[in-house]
Amino acid sequence: MSGSKITEPADYTDAFLRGVLEGVKSVAVVGASADPVKASFFVMKYLRDKGYRVIPVNPKMAGQTILGLPVYGSLKDLPEPPDMVDVFRNSAAAGGVTDEAIAAGARVVWMQLGVRNDEAAARAQAAGLTVVMDRCPKMEIQRLYGEIGRIGVNSNVLVTRRMTPTKSFKKLI
Repeated sequence: MSGSKITEPADYTDAFLRGVLEGVKSVAVVGASADPVKASFFVMKYLRDKGYRVIPVNPKMAGQTILGLPVYGSLKDLPEPPDMVDVFRNSAAAGGVTDEAIAAGARVVWMQLGVRNDEAAARAQAAGLTVVMDRCPKMEIQRLYGEIGRIGVNSNVLVTRRMTPTKSFKKLI
């Protein structure tokens, strides 16, 4: 999974992203929130529901729970290394989180949409970690595996106008 050069976010191939997503089982979410309208909350919930072991990390919530899961204050507090660290912090803060991910023994650093830190990515790759920047794992899973809903909706039906029920549909209602 590790690469030798930093690629532009648009350069990530589908095969590369699939390899990253299929190669991890545990995801530490740094910047986790208990607020159900925050992106980190519904990404954690989605990843958990997809079978990943999710580990919330937020120093302000350490010792509390999110989605029934214990919240850790930092990556160094985790009982074991996570496979992937999902960074819900700004680009400047992503540098420190990346350094913590390296020290914690993570294999992947994934920086969320809008988060990019080339210097941190270079440090992570030099340490043997795989890096993804400016992408959301939830959105990538949905895109790569044919789910509808890049904004969090997965109705499996995409409609732009009101539908008239067909005869077979009327039988169901």
